[in-house]
Amino acid sequence: MADSSAASAKVRSVCVYCGSSETTKPEYLDLATRFGTALAERGLRLVYGGGGVGLMGRCAKAAADAGGEVLGIMPNFLMQRERVLEAVPHRMVDTMHERKHIMFEESDAFVVLPGGIGTLEEAVETLSWRRLDLHFKPVVFLSEDDFWDPFFHLIQHTVDANLTPASFHNAVANVRTIEDCFAALAAPVRV
Repeated sequence: MADSSAASAKVRSVCVYCGSSETTKPEYLDLATRFGTALAERGLRLVYGGGGVGLMGRCAKAAADAGGEVLGIMPNFLMQRERVLEAVPHRMVDTMHERKHIMFEESDAFVVLPGGIGTLEEAVETLSWRRLDLHFKPVVFLSEDDFWDPFFHLIQHTVDANLTPASFHNAVANVRTIEDCFAALAAPVRV
């Protein structure tokens, strides 16, 4: 079991999971840009997937442009697809597993912006590790248009079916504003 004293640790580094699509809604790209800037303004380091496209690229570029510290983790096989953002430091790895492991180790908290199946997979794995008490780091889903509501309905469905304990709601927050996201990151994690 993880050390529960980590539940009160100060957040200094935030992993952001989000989409790599350039063809998504402009509002999602804008949210990623504003969130990257907000991280830098608060002196929080951004850890992300290393790409220069979509929400992830916008978030990282905005954080770097605002003077923030950024670390990208990019698997070699995705270099062409996600185009490494050369303006920020990054580590090259061989597998998705290595990418996720380093992102986890380098982060004190996780924020999930709108994204597709890859974003969802990363977020669910992080939540699964939380469910297994492998960490007590904050996990916050942020969307301004209730993008993640169907996911939270699914979580509730698993709670209603007695497949997930109701206490699991303490492991994750679903917020609509950047300010609420930072409030959730700063709140003591309930274990």
